[in-house]
Amino acid sequence: MKQLKKKLIIFLVVTDFCKIAIDFLQNGPNTKLYNTAAKKLNWETEDVQNCVYSLVYLLVISCKHKLNESDFRDCILTIGFTEEQQSVLSSFYETKNDEILEALKKTSFHEPHYNNLDWRFEVQVASRSLLHQCQPLVAMNLTLTTEKSAINETIKENIYLQSNLTNLLHVTEELEKALVASKSRHARRIQNALS
Repeated sequence: MKQLKKKLIIFLVVTDFCKIAIDFLQNGPNTKLYNTAAKKLNWETEDVQNCVYSLVYLLVISCKHKLNESDFRDCILTIGFTEEQQSVLSSFYETKNDEILEALKKTSFHEPHYNNLDWRFEVQVASRSLLHQCQPLVAMNLTLTTEKSAINETIKENIYLQSNLTNLLHVTEELEKALVASKSRHARRIQNALS
């Protein structure tokens, strides 16, 4: 009887954490839920929050890599979950997989990408009051594209800029530094983790 009661408690706790994780994916963090769960379990609120974040991370990575049920089960067992917890998490993952993917699509951030840059060089060589001046400027039309996956549409945005040569040289130097940094080992590890 004690064994059955223990399994039932584990089932209920894991099920509650799964519900909180889905709520987190759909609505963001909810401290009231964390406080309620912490009081039920006699835990710290921060511990409950960390458990929810870890569970969300596990579900997101599993959905991102499209793990099937057996791979997900193996992953859970290697992490250290018990058989009872594994069965609850596996059934939850199987039933909520589409819901998790839908929540991820809604929250995914689409960065604008470079499409085109048109520029022209403008120089004001004199005015009525200053006959011997030279003010070179560069006018640019930067075109960026953003893909909206929810509506399957590509949006183009034109940004008009004007800069003097000093600022343009500074921007060029900063972009070159960013390009060098993007080729570093650390940046490649981050890109591999995101893909």
